[in-house]
Amino acid sequence: MGEIGTDDRGLAAGDDAGKENEGLGVDAADADEETSPIEEVRLTVPSTDDPSLPVWTFRMWSIGLVSCVLLSFLNQFFSYREEPLIVTQITVQVASLPVGHFMARVLPRTRFRAPALLGGWEWSLNPGPFNVKEHVLISIFANAGFAFGGGNAYAVGIVNIIRAFYGRHISFFTGWLLVITTQVLGYGWAGVMRKYVVEPAHMWWPGTLVQVSLFRALHEKDEFAKGSRQISRSKFFAVVLACSFAWYAVPGYLFTVLTSVSWVCWVFPKSVTAQQLGSGLHGLGFGAFTLDWSTVSAYLFSPLISPFFATVNIFFGYVLFVYLIMPTAYWGFNLYNAKTFPIYSKYLFMSNGTRYDVTSIVNDQFVIDMTAYNKIGKVNLSIFFALSYGLSFAAIAATITHVGFFYGKEIYQRFRASRKEKPDIHTRLMKKYDDIPGWWFYSLMTVTITVSLLLCTVLKREVQLPWWGLIFACGMAFIFTLPISIITATTNQTPGLNVITEYVMGLIRPGYPIANVCFKTYGYMSMSQAIAFLSDFKLGHYMKIPPKSMFLVQFVGTIVAGTVNIGVAWWLLGSVKNICHVDESSGSPWTCPNDNIFFDASVIWGLVGPRRIFGRLGNYGVLNWFFLIGAAGPIIIYAVHRIFPSQRWIPMINLPVLLGATAMMPPASTVNYNAWLLVGTIFNFFVFRYRKRWWVRYNYILSAALDAGVAFMAVLLYFSLTMETKRIHWWGTAGEHCPLASCPTAKGVDLGPDSACPVY
Repeated sequence: MGEIGTDDRGLAAGDDAGKENEGLGVDAADADEETSPIEEVRLTVPSTDDPSLPVWTFRMWSIGLVSCVLLSFLNQFFSYREEPLIVTQITVQVASLPVGHFMARVLPRTRFRAPALLGGWEWSLNPGPFNVKEHVLISIFANAGFAFGGGNAYAVGIVNIIRAFYGRHISFFTGWLLVITTQVLGYGWAGVMRKYVVEPAHMWWPGTLVQVSLFRALHEKDEFAKGSRQISRSKFFAVVLACSFAWYAVPGYLFTVLTSVSWVCWVFPKSVTAQQLGSGLHGLGFGAFTLDWSTVSAYLFSPLISPFFATVNIFFGYVLFVYLIMPTAYWGFNLYNAKTFPIYSKYLFMSNGTRYDVTSIVNDQFVIDMTAYNKIGKVNLSIFFALSYGLSFAAIAATITHVGFFYGKEIYQRFRASRKEKPDIHTRLMKKYDDIPGWWFYSLMTVTITVSLLLCTVLKREVQLPWWGLIFACGMAFIFTLPISIITATTNQTPGLNVITEYVMGLIRPGYPIANVCFKTYGYMSMSQAIAFLSDFKLGHYMKIPPKSMFLVQFVGTIVAGTVNIGVAWWLLGSVKNICHVDESSGSPWTCPNDNIFFDASVIWGLVGPRRIFGRLGNYGVLNWFFLIGAAGPIIIYAVHRIFPSQRWIPMINLPVLLGATAMMPPASTVNYNAWLLVGTIFNFFVFRYRKRWWVRYNYILSAALDAGVAFMAVLLYFSLTMETKRIHWWGTAGEHCPLASCPTAKGVDLGPDSACPVY
């Protein structure tokens, strides 16, 4: 974090603190007391404010609204594709800057005065130069409703699995209420927690410093030495955007095999084992690579914005799991009859290796039909899927003990200090602005819970969640919001409640798939939204944004984003034939990878229930030991660190990250990880170390431009060609050419006459 506060001239952001303090009338002797106690914050966040800068402007509302709609549309649209692209907030940060400056140049500066009865206030379409506070609000507006860059509203997945996978009915109104209530619910208790985790200086939210650093870099004037060949950030963005836009037509339409170049499969076209090893989409990805940016950033976001420390931990966790544990479990021990199923698959199977017919065990009341279930038999997972669940159990437990042992004392001391400390310079500067009335939060929380209760009673047949389940989910989220927000504010780690919530509800109420995912969404997402809201408030705190403006922009943005999400989902579910049910070998991009996992989770935790999967009635009870293994791991590392305190590399072993490295697998595949790790290492190690001036100036710009170019070309291709079913048919668009990668290798497994898999 020490480098995060340097600008492109290599000067620390805090170097001018003395000059800045002069403008505030601060005595030099008092300067130390009034700066932040956190060094990273002192180096990154300016200690000045200009309250005269306008924020409630036509530019902010127009650019913010358009950005919010566009970002929501693109992220929901891409979530159904085989390589889902998430257009991040950084893209909006970079792309909105030239638009804001353009509007400041061309809009009329005429000032208007409201009638005296309305207060006589003045306003203008163009109140002056485009400023950083408008820019911050635009970025928050565009990303509102998406917890930590999640891309789209989590609750849309409920609508997707009901309509596309279960083939059942849910009304648009019910789906809209689900999305809006689950997105807004956490804002109420975020208001209650705000004074504990936003205002105190020791609650410093490390992740927000990246945003502050980027905003400062974008608003500092480019200064070049005479004769310099460097180009401005805006020109660099435009050039990369154009190149990314043009190139994506190749892997996105003309030559789609570039999405995963699995050359091992081409060399061994008749070998199941070789294709299992070489396939980047359905195997271990030996030698597989991609020339498609959407594949690089599909699941783990852009590798250009991931710290190299995290990249290293993910690398070791990925290699350990995919290239050591997986081959040993599959070929060495045939664990859980692994060879009866594909080595990598996100689907559920019957004991004979065929796909599990989930709809046949669901009765007319949309609950499990035990007679049919007993006839078909237990649910089986591919070895990859099963062990990934085990690692997720371990990662959850490891997060708790890792934070407790490595950061527990620091968190406790900072929380105590935050309750006793005097306000730092940033908190004192924010006192100039009117605070948000408490009744705003309480009213929002009351209304949202009331509407949610009506949803769970009046429309219970569609959502299955009983009223007590909603109260229980809200209680879990509320209880965990404060401690997890403190952990996030001090360590930048955010433990999730998704697996815990679905596990708990699965034990309490098995047989009800939609009740389970609704409980998970209300419990997990409301907490995540609360923490995302608090994180944005800390960003506004550092950038000196009026709190009321922050609240209203967040609230409006969340409503707009959720509405666009459910609208796009409803449109695609009704217009794309066989969406989410396309055979893997057909080459269609509408495979809904994330929704497949969401559907599997509804079956595992809700319909069938954890007792029949991970309990004594299922095949995978041993995986529960991963909870204990994960909890013990950080304790062992901490003990070794205390024994050998001089070995600085020991505390850098971050087991939550290492064990959770493959948390996105499936649906993420090995080619996604191979490419992400390679690109991340190149830019955040080699370029950062040997071309730091270039990295500081252009790295985030490059990431944003690549995302934006791919997004715009992909939408253009869909509306101009794909929507009209105009496709090119040749070898380069016929898939990955690894048809045998998804084959079982156990003796006697026959998948039928339509399968290309050999029978051993």
